[in-house]
Formats: sequence, structure tokens, C-alpha cells
Amino acid sequence: MNILLIYPKFPETFWSFTFALSFIGKKSAFPPLGLLTVAAMLPQTFQKRLVDLNINSLAEEDLLWADMVFIGGMAIQHDSAQKTINRCKRIGLPVIAGGPLFTAEPDRFGEVDHLVLDEAELTLPPFLEDLKNGCPKKIYRAPGFCDLHQTPIPSWDLIEFKKYASMSIQFSRGCPYNCDFCNVTALFGHHPRLKTPQQVIAELDCIYASGWRSSIFFVDDNFIGNKRYLKNHLLPALIEWRRDKKGCVFFTEASINLADDTELLDMMVTAGFDSVFIGIESPDEASLTECHKIQNKNRNLLESVARIHHSGLQVMGGFIVGFDNDVPSIFQRQIDFIQKSGIATAMVGILQAIPGTRLFNRLQKESRVLERFTGDNVDGTTNIIPRMGMEKLLDGYQSIMKQIYAPKNYYRRVRTLLRELKEPEIYQPLDVQRFLSIFRSAFRLGILGRERFQYWQLMLWTLIRKPRLMPVAITLSIYGYHYRKVCELYIY
Repeated sequence: MNILLIYPKFPETFWSFTFALSFIGKKSAFPPLGLLTVAAMLPQTFQKRLVDLNINSLAEEDLLWADMVFIGGMAIQHDSAQKTINRCKRIGLPVIAGGPLFTAEPDRFGEVDHLVLDEAELTLPPFLEDLKNGCPKKIYRAPGFCDLHQTPIPSWDLIEFKKYASMSIQFSRGCPYNCDFCNVTALFGHHPRLKTPQQVIAELDCIYASGWRSSIFFVDDNFIGNKRYLKNHLLPALIEWRRDKKGCVFFTEASINLADDTELLDMMVTAGFDSVFIGIESPDEASLTECHKIQNKNRNLLESVARIHHSGLQVMGGFIVGFDNDVPSIFQRQIDFIQKSGIATAMVGILQAIPGTRLFNRLQKESRVLERFTGDNVDGTTNIIPRMGMEKLLDGYQSIMKQIYAPKNYYRRVRTLLRELKEPEIYQPLDVQRFLSIFRSAFRLGILGRERFQYWQLMLWTLIRKPRLMPVAITLSIYGYHYRKVCELYIY
């Protein structure tokens, strides 16, 4: 049987890094880790082919070759997924769908032949058994959560490594916290489930053996959900693995209480981590209480961020406006916090209610859910009726975006970061594309760009004050260009 796995296209958004990728000659930021893992679970007798629509277009030849299509993705990929499903159905090609997009709202996809939802480790085997017996059902759900010890190494042979900016790997699923706007616990539970160090090392070996020497994203929603296991097992294994390896810098997502554990910070840096995404959400305690972001409360968030920077990890921050407790002053407070923190990569979004979350359920009862969830909280829209009023919220959000990504403010923030950031111990090797990115950024940002004065000022400052951080300065300059382009699409 010929199985065609299709990964829908991302729209232009902060996380797509579309406008930054051209500087380093890449097509997409990350590979479709979920589909690659599903591919590894399929029978060896199946012929498999993957089409990532962020890399290539879907050719008629691919559809004619296939006996069945597997499609998976996230909410933000809805439009591309729907177009792909419609195209498959027009020629009578069976479609099997799974992943967060379909798990959250399965009723919206009646035209899909088979919905294999929740975690594929639990729902894919019964589907395959029914398929073998000629009686597959419409929908498959899991009663609980899977054992990650049974998760196979993704089928990396299905992708072209050189077209991606970063590889991906997963160590854990689940988060011990209970933020009411987040659907992680709805999808994966509160108790973090972990792969063994041996599994993680085997996956890294596979990626390394392909010739990959660049960044690797640990996609865990909270990498430090089980700190004891990290410090006693995984991080020592990563440190040992790295002893005879070159390159392969790691980054991940974690909660702000990472700042409280100096030993953990040091071990992560030694293991090769250089940045971490953290949900800051808001500097307002009342809003943090409202959304049950307890791990962010009763602390000096600026000091916590600075502590992480001083360890050698760059903080990328997530911020949200539109909580019920937000008042008009919140917009300037967010701007001031972001500027003081030195968080260059500040992902500010408007609060949205994701189906399946406690926030969605509460607002639905209050008749405050407007329309379908887009999955993109930085496009200047929301699916809820905000308490402060829609016009005030949208105007305030636009004011944040215009100010924090204005070249003067952005480059000032980058200098604050570089001033605080401990110089990294591990660097990515300078391959051809990254070497060319130096000249591309100098030309496009330093000559053609409206930020050329700030660009050269940063380059000169870094060269004199923090020369070993020059690659970081160039990278963040390119990121700033991407963020401004996204703002121009949706905000300005």
C-alpha cells in the first residue's frame, strides 16, 4: 500500500520565520516531527512518501501514486489542511487525519474518512488492525495517555535535511501546571511522561549520522516538567553524548521557575542548550492569577529573566493581552517590561480561547466565544469578546507591536540582551549558508533596510564589547526583520 503523508502549510506568522529563512537558504523552520513519528509506526510493508507543503507543492503525480493520504497538523494550519483534504476527496483518495488540529475539533471535518485522534501510539494500531480486516471506523479516540517508551525513532529518511533550519526531537509530553488558556494538559495530561535517555540519544545519533550539525529543538511544552529526572538522567546523558560531537546546539521551552535552579541552568548550558522559550504572559499579578499561571506569580520576573540570561541561555518570551483583568495601562506595562527584560524575541499575542481548554469552556458559558479558533494569536484578531472592549484591545495590541519592533526599540533590546548574556560554550559551525547570511544581512539590513543605522551600530557595539556574540547579534537582526514583516502583514 502506498501511503502519502502530507504536512499542511503554515501561514506567515512569528513562528514560521518565513522572512528570516531566505537569509540562510532554508525553506522551513522545522520538520513535521509528528508525521515522521507516525510514519515510523506504519507497517514496513507500506511504501511511504512525505510532502511538506512548506517545502514543496503537492504534485498530481504524488496523489496518483497514493492509495491513502495521512494528514496532520496544528490549528494554525487549518486553511492549508482543508484545501488539501478537498483536493484529495475530489479524486476519491481516502484521507486519514490526526494531530492537534483534528483532535480539538473533529466535528468540523466530516469529509475526512477516518479520524485517528489523540496520541497515535494508542489510536493508530487499532485503526491499522481494522484496516487490515476491512472494517475501519470513522473515528478513533484514546481513553488515556500512552507510554512514550514505545514511541519509535521518527522516519528521518523521508525528509531533505538541508531544506530545514532546525531539527526537532521530543523528550516529554504533559505539563504539571494548569494555565487555563493552554491546551497542552488537555492533549497530553498533567503528569509529564518521559522517554528514556537511551531513546533520546538514539534519536540524536540518527540525526547526527545524517550529517546534521545545526540547531535541534526539544519540542516539549515544558522541558523541565520533571527536573529531578533531567538532572539525574537525561542531562548527564546529553553531556556525555556531546563529548565527541561538533555543533548541534539545543533549544527548548520551559517554565520561568527554571531561573530558580542554578544547577539545572548550568547543566543545560553544558549539555548544549543556548536558548529557551518561556511563557511570561503578563507583568500583572491579577491577570496571572486569572489564568492560573501560578509559577509566574510572587516573583520578580525581570530578575528571573536576567538570571537565565546570565547563565548563558537566551530567553524567548511569550506575552498575552486581553485577560479580563487587563486595563488600558497594560499595553504600556507590557512594552516597558519587554524593553527592560532584553527579551528580543517577544511573541506578543491576543488571548484566544482554544477548544478543550478551561478558558474556552468558561467563555462559552458566558456567550463570549465569537468564531473558530485560528491558532494564530499574533494576527491581530481574537475569537473571544474581551471585557475591555474589542476596539481598545486591538488598538492597544497594535501599539505594542509598533513600538517593540520599531528598529530603535528592537535593537536597543538586543543590546540589553547581549550585555546580560553569558558567552556560549558551544557554537554552531559556520557552514556555507550561514557564512553567506552575514553578507545577506549586511546588504539587506545594513544597506537597503530602514534599520541600517541601528544595524551597523549594533554590529560595531558587539564587535567591540562582545565579539564572541557576533553570530547572535546577526541572527537576532535577521529575526527582527522577520518580525517587522509579519507586523506589516497583520498589524500596521
